Amino acid sequence: MTTLHIKNMVCDRCKMAVGMVLTAAGLHPLSIELGEVSVEEDVSPDRLGLLRESLGRLGFELLGDRRQQIVDAVKSALIRLVRYGDNRSRQTVSSYLSSELHQDYSALSRLFSEEEGKTIERYYIELRIERVKELIGYGELTLTQIALQMNYSSTAYLSSQFKSVTGMTPSQFRAAKGSVRKSLDKV
Repeated sequence: MTTLHIKNMVCDRCKMAVGMVLTAAGLHPLSIELGEVSVEEDVSPDRLGLLRESLGRLGFELLGDRRQQIVDAVKSALIRLVRYGDNRSRQTVSSYLSSELHQDYSALSRLFSEEEGKTIERYYIELRIERVKELIGYGELTLTQIALQMNYSSTAYLSSQFKSVTGMTPSQFRAAKGSVRKSLDKV
C-alpha cells in the first residue's frame, strides 16, 4: 500500500478526477480524501513520475516533501471547514487544526508561515472571502444571511473584511458580476 499526497484537491470533483487518473494508471485506490490518496500497490519511482505528469495536466501536484505535505494538509482542512463545515461553530481555527491534524498549532503556524509567506489566519480569511464571493455570485442569499452562514459577528464586519481583502465592498463586487473570483486552490 502507498499513500500519496496531492496538492490542489479542493472538492468532490477533484477527488473524482484524481481517482480517474489513478485508475487510468492501473492503480487501485483504497481511499481518496482531499489531499491524500491510498492505493493498493507499492508505486515505483517510474510510475510516480508518470502519475506526477498526469496529475499535473489537471492542475494537481504530487507532493514528496514532508513540510509541503503538512502545509497542504492545513490547507485541505481549512478548505473543508469553509466549504463543508459548520461555520457557525465557535471552535477556533487553532483548535480545529490541532484536532484535525493531531499536531501542535504553534508548530503548524510556524511551518505554514515559513512555507507560504502568510499566516494561517490570513489564509483562512482569504478562503472565507472567496466563499463569500461565491455565495454573493449565486444571488440567492442576502449579505446578512451570508454573514450568518459564514459565522461573521455582523454584516458590517463581513463588509469590512471583504473590502480589506478585495479592495471593494460586497455591493461593488455584486455589481461587477463576480468577475474577480479565485478558485480555492489558488488562494
